[in-house]
Amino acid sequence: MRAMVIPRFGGPEVFELRDIERPSPGPGDVLVRVIASGTNPVDAKIRQTGYWADLALPAVLGYEAAGVVEETGAGVTAFRRGDEVYFAPEIHGNARGTYAEYSVAPASQIGLKPRNLSFEEAAAIPLAGGTAWEAVVRRLRLAPGETILIHGGAGGVGSLAVQFARAAGARVIATASQANLGTLRDLGADVALDYGADDVTKRTLDETEGRGADAAFEVQGGDDLVSRCLAAVRPFARIACILPPAGNLRPLYTKNITLYGVFLTREGPRLEEMRRFFERGQARVLIDRVLPLEAVAEAHRRLDSHHGRGKIVLRVAGEPAT
Repeated sequence: MRAMVIPRFGGPEVFELRDIERPSPGPGDVLVRVIASGTNPVDAKIRQTGYWADLALPAVLGYEAAGVVEETGAGVTAFRRGDEVYFAPEIHGNARGTYAEYSVAPASQIGLKPRNLSFEEAAAIPLAGGTAWEAVVRRLRLAPGETILIHGGAGGVGSLAVQFARAAGARVIATASQANLGTLRDLGADVALDYGADDVTKRTLDETEGRGADAAFEVQGGDDLVSRCLAAVRPFARIACILPPAGNLRPLYTKNITLYGVFLTREGPRLEEMRRFFERGQARVLIDRVLPLEAVAEAHRRLDSHHGRGKIVLRVAGEPAT
């Protein structure tokens, strides 16, 4: 099968197109013919220095995809050949990701693809959307009328977090680069702030009449973003972050803040929850561009720039015959 392989860690130029052996599903596994693969910032981090991910080289990266079930392993009853599915395989220790024509994952980590979405759209959801869903819906548990501050609202995770928060009935204050403020408004943000020019903490306090936001979702990372969230939320607020918190965390104690660390576990039920949500038209997928599998280096150069708008998706194969 065709696959984009990294024989060593380094820059985007390390990718090589190779013909490698097609994987076979073990007991409880599903073999998926990949139609489209999402790309994420974690892919670029692993490409650069992936030793921390326990990755054996040469390796195939890619950790979310949509495709068609090709074969099922012993004991699998929930899926059958021809089912259209989406999934996010494990990262740690997984040297056979989704930048390839076929990928294997446990049936328990796979979900039926939203019927109203293209394979490219569905491929952009499992990892980024799953992270946003876990943070906004399951951890922060936003209630109608609450206000949430979302740092980095125009990227893959943030763009879906903005929409999930709006669907929950929350008022959304979101940040992005100046070029992406219109995108935030299109996604439903009530207040769009330029993180390079606006005083986000002051603006959040002004928008909440000095009270502070009820919740915050920190997507971008950095040495002091969690600290800035702490200054912008009210006492007894909730904060979720997807990278290790840094900076002065003392207000966690003095303001009685609950801090959630979000590291995505792989599970079918979350995919099923999101499938119903997207099929009802309650959110849309923001895609920056779709590139052929062989153009993965270009996708990674854009990931390295940290200025993306939505997701970059790789087209791996043609649509299945109907």
